Amino acid sequence: MGEIVGAGLLSHAPTIMMNKEQRYALNDGKEISLVPGLNVIRKKVIEPLQPDVVIVIDTHWFTIVEFIVSSHKRRQGFYTSDELPRTMNSIPFDIPGNPELASNIAERVNENGVRCSSNNNEHLPIHYPTINMLEYLQGDEQWLSMSICATATKEQFMKVGRGLSEAIKQSNKRVVLLASGGLSHKFWPLGELEQHETSDPINVVTPEAREADENRIEWLKNGDHKSVFDGMDQYNQFAPEGKFGHYLIMAEAIGGVDCKVKGQQFGDYESATGTGQIHLWFDQPENGWT
Repeated sequence: MGEIVGAGLLSHAPTIMMNKEQRYALNDGKEISLVPGLNVIRKKVIEPLQPDVVIVIDTHWFTIVEFIVSSHKRRQGFYTSDELPRTMNSIPFDIPGNPELASNIAERVNENGVRCSSNNNEHLPIHYPTINMLEYLQGDEQWLSMSICATATKEQFMKVGRGLSEAIKQSNKRVVLLASGGLSHKFWPLGELEQHETSDPINVVTPEAREADENRIEWLKNGDHKSVFDGMDQYNQFAPEGKFGHYLIMAEAIGGVDCKVKGQQFGDYESATGTGQIHLWFDQPENGWT
């Protein structure tokens, strides 16, 4: 039987793709802690787990009428971001996939009452929440990406997580889930951005958004996933990235409101142009997720 061997709520902020000189120049001569955080996660967490498959829940792959799972046998090419091409450009990628698991995920999600399909079109775009995770975390695993449906509700994200978990259990694979996205996600206006570009959380766009983020970080570090689920209506006023669907899908797959697994923080809580960013990792307990 397949299993989820680890799960992470990880930041893909574009600043992590800058070279060291650029990062230090942007950040008052200091490193952006998200970078060493990802390096530690690769070496001390993912490599020892030896997963067969990594599934990225990608908050920039916004779909409207259904969820989609990439089902390519292999994806190869070069990626340039249309959002920030001066930072993320001509990045090579070579990604082995798992079409069978992708198809099974789509089937199980549909059985849970949410529209989902798998897709292996050779021209299907790829997005930097996946690319940036590959850059730091890729080993010899197979990788899949899953979209965030912009019209989905909290309950539908939860159903997707259940379908995802069922498909993984029906496989024979050791799987890592990466919820690739941030926390509160409002930006400074263009004319004010240069005054707020360092990673200091004082630059999160409002004190209220920072407080909302920090509350959820504390809950997750204490294993209180239920409070995060129950507080979504209040959190939505701070525009969490991807409607926080990346977290909701991941968390439901590892037990949802009944999950008590404590998150381990790698790096600091930081700002990226006003948005809240964090790396939190959830280890599979010896006796299972719930």
